[in-house]
Amino acid sequence: MGLLDDKIVLVNGGSQGVGAAIARAAVREGATVAVTGRRPEPGEALVAELSAGGGRAMYVQADLSDAEQAKASVAEVVDAYGRIDCLVNAAGLTSRGTLLDTTPELFDAHIAVNLKGPFFAMQAAVADMVARKAPGTIVNIITTSAHGGQPFLAPYVAAKAGLMGLTRNAAHAHRWDRIRINGLNIGWTATEGEDAVQRAFHGAGDDWREQAAARLPMGKLGQPDEIADFVVLLLSDRSGVVTGSVIDWDQTVLGGLD
Repeated sequence: MGLLDDKIVLVNGGSQGVGAAIARAAVREGATVAVTGRRPEPGEALVAELSAGGGRAMYVQADLSDAEQAKASVAEVVDAYGRIDCLVNAAGLTSRGTLLDTTPELFDAHIAVNLKGPFFAMQAAVADMVARKAPGTIVNIITTSAHGGQPFLAPYVAAKAGLMGLTRNAAHAHRWDRIRINGLNIGWTATEGEDAVQRAFHGAGDDWREQAAARLPMGKLGQPDEIADFVVLLLSDRSGVVTGSVIDWDQTVLGGLD
């Protein structure tokens, strides 16, 4: 449909998982896409895939836990293409910790990746949009766990709840700049990263996806490509004036009781 024709889109954490799915969907809808990641191999492989299909894409090596690298990822896109129109913050750290066993180091790691990185990437992107007096859109990938979450996700919840509040704060602050900022609270999703977490922290076997799906109302985990389509809609003009919304993308209805 060309929902993102001629748009310059940066997907932080875009080399795999939900971020990579968003990059693919954005290119399919006409965007020029930059993806960041810490490891060059998956990032460069994704860019090669997108380019082979006729898309325009670039890889930016960046560790989003470092605020300066988060800002520099935006600067590199602006240097390459002259501007940034859309930003997606999809990087995430999901390592486990409870209130009682989380170390200061683990807490700081979650804050760095899940909150500080998005904050300073947004700062740099919004600064470019404001300087050009141009509209723009930002989507933050958050989590339904930001509403409370499981006991073993304490530092993750703390950081992502901060990102949920930041999304609304920044949207309010920049609505008169015509910069729309929204968030997506995704639930349990089938990604490479989730596979690694399930195996490392929960002793999961090769069939964990099938077992998990059987316990879920819709009979399946969240799918990255479906999430990506919705993110593209939020980035596009077809989402109209929507800003400051944090939308739950899950099959659990908060507040519903059996």
